[in-house]
Amino acid sequence: MTAPTLASDPGLAATTLLVLDFEATTPAGARPQPVEVGALAVRHVPGRGPQPTGFRFTSLIRPPAFAPVTAMMTRTTGIRPEDVAGARTVDQVLAELDAAVPDGPLLLVAQHAPVEASLLADHRDHCPRLASTALLDTLLLARALHPGLPSYGLDALITAFDLRRPADRHRALADCTVTAQLLRRLLTDAARSSSYTSLADLVAVAGRPAKGVPGDQHALF
Repeated sequence: MTAPTLASDPGLAATTLLVLDFEATTPAGARPQPVEVGALAVRHVPGRGPQPTGFRFTSLIRPPAFAPVTAMMTRTTGIRPEDVAGARTVDQVLAELDAAVPDGPLLLVAQHAPVEASLLADHRDHCPRLASTALLDTLLLARALHPGLPSYGLDALITAFDLRRPADRHRALADCTVTAQLLRRLLTDAARSSSYTSLADLVAVAGRPAKGVPGDQHALF
């Protein structure tokens, strides 16, 4: 009998991995407010690893008046106040994204996923599917697979694994793209280890429960 492997796990192959990233401003005394969201979907193909499905989404978001785009955010991301002045609200944008996400088993993927989980939970009424979906945190997965690195921030991992740094790093879709590269590298590393033979094994060490619903989302896997 052939031993199970991560590369041949039917659960991994059946699940859409939706890489998600927000850029947000954090006003004093208030919760972060998104100004941009990006998402792209990948699926594991046995023998080839994670492959893009063709699903991509990105949109600027008009923040509320109490959370304007700051000069520091503009320096970091290139997003200016005038860029978002005519954009849709976060509820409108997330409702569109939620409706557009491919059907079937879904797992969100994010670098330092609690940020994305919290922002989705804040707007759960308009993105119920996303807000109730568990997340795989590439930061935690990198830490489990490569203990001892000096840092697990995205820039540090880009350098550590010699990933392609996008010219527009800190824009939402660009960060999704490089996080998908990181995911591919980490899944390749996990597949070489006998400790990880299924998607459930990955979720056990790097999963984050959704914050948009009560209960343990790890049970989904």
